[in-house]
Order: sequence, then C-alpha cells, then structure tokens
Amino acid sequence: MSTPAPLGLRRYTVGVLLWNLAVIVWGAFVRASRSGDGCGDHWPMCHGEVVPSSPTFKTLVEFSHRATSGLALISVVILLVWAVRALPPRHAARRAAWASMLFMLTEAAVGALLVKFKLVAGNDTLGRALFMAVHLVNTFLLVGSLTLTAWYAAGRPAPRRRDGVATLSALLLAALTTLGVSGAIAALGDTLFPAVSLLEGLRSDFLPTAHLFVRLRIWHPVLAVGTAGLVVLGAAWLAQRVPTPAVRRAGLTAGGLTLLQLGLGLLNVVLLAPTWMQLVHLLVADLLWIALVVLSAAALGEAADAPPRRH
Repeated sequence: MSTPAPLGLRRYTVGVLLWNLAVIVWGAFVRASRSGDGCGDHWPMCHGEVVPSSPTFKTLVEFSHRATSGLALISVVILLVWAVRALPPRHAARRAAWASMLFMLTEAAVGALLVKFKLVAGNDTLGRALFMAVHLVNTFLLVGSLTLTAWYAAGRPAPRRRDGVATLSALLLAALTTLGVSGAIAALGDTLFPAVSLLEGLRSDFLPTAHLFVRLRIWHPVLAVGTAGLVVLGAAWLAQRVPTPAVRRAGLTAGGLTLLQLGLGLLNVVLLAPTWMQLVHLLVADLLWIALVVLSAAALGEAADAPPRRH
C-alpha cells in the first residue's frame, strides 16, 4: 500500500469524478436534442457574448453545457494543484492527476473544434463521426484518469504486474473502448435518422442506399454481445488469478454492469432510442468503464509472485 492522500483530497477527487460524469451525460443531451449549434460557431463566447442576452432553448442547453464544462476544468485544476502539494512526486495519484489535467485540456479542445468546424446539430458528415470517435476515446481516458486518481489517493498500490493479468486488462479496456466508439456512432445515427418503427429501423440498417451512420448501427449490438462475453469471462479469470477482495468486488461489479448494459441496449432498440434512454445507456457505459478501470488497477497492483490470500 502507498501513502493515502489526505481525507479531504480523497473526497474531493470522488466529487470531481461524479461532476464530470454529470457533464458527460449533459453533453449527450446536447447531441440528442441537436443543440450543439445553440451558440453558433462561436467559442468560448456564445453568439459573441459572454452570457447570451436572448437565449433560445438550444442556446440555453449549449450554454449550460459550456458553463458546467468550464467548472469541470476548474475542478481538475484544483485537483492537480492539491495533489501536487499534498502528495510526494512519485505517488501514483499525483501522476493520475496530471493525466486527468492533460485529458481535460484535450477534451475542451475537441469540444471547441466540434463547434468551430460546425460538426454539431444536423451535420451528418464522416468528419463528425471521426470527431465523435476521438471525443469518446478522450472522454474514457479522462474518466479513467480521474478514477485512478481516486483509487490511488486511497493508498492503493501502483501497478506492479507484467504478466497475463496486464495483457488481459489491456484487452478488456481496448474492447470496451471500441464498443464505446461504435455506440457513439450508433447514437448519432439514431439522433439524425430516427426510425418510426422497430421494423422500419431494422430494414434501414441493411439498405445499401441508407446513410452510412444508419448502416453502421447494426454493428453496435453485435460488438456489444461479443464484448459482454469477453468482459464477463475476463473478470472471472482475473478474480481467480488474483483472488483478493478488491478484485472480486470489482469483477462482480463489472460483470453485473455488463449484463445490465446489455438489457438497457436491447430496451433502447425496442423503444427506438428515446433521449432519456440514450442518457441512461451512456451513464451505465461510463460506470462500466470505471468498474473495469478499477478491476484492472486492483489486479495490477498485486505483486506477481504474491501468494493467493485466504479469507
């Protein structure tokens, strides 16, 4: 175990993580409500104003997202300064805080480019899909870094393994990231090309004349089933290979959230992807990502030659 951070810093780190989850979900509402152009192509100003004087609904949605994102940026700056002042230079939580700051800055940059290049609202170009993929990957990296900051701030050991545990952990994280990218593109297709019925939506997925975003939607549930199986089996293997309470708890959480997410995904398809369902689906995806990051960190923090613990 490494030196735990002060209690105030540990609580603050968890608060920053929760705030960022709320900002991410609200960002999905911006996309689902097609409000990404609510401030025009101005950034960081909104229609050339610091505070919009005659806001429409779309303007209020986009402006509130920018305001909460700005607070998220400030919160991470405070987190980094606090971690640097309170923790020794080589502490794992301090390094994770630096990573959080980096990915928060890139998150802001990607958001600004989406606005400046007008890759929002009804834009259905390939460029928007590529930026959505980058945005999703960066968001996962940000959430993962904040999760690790909180994990290591609690005094958990830094990664020490270089065996199959590390390889499988990397594979699980990569698979979930790939699934997240496909989900972001599928959600974009549902927003821009909503189906009027389940049968019509399924037919559209296989029409060669349908938009690329629509034809790509079918791959998300296929990847979801495969990834779910990989995560459940991988979590079980990690719990057996590193039989500690932390790994078991994280493995059970990851497995449970995986099954829950599969059910929510099916419900999302049946209900024709209503906005509220998309937000719930995204939140659970982020919670599953957090669980998988914790599972990997817990397993990697055990010495490779340590004997299994008995409880």
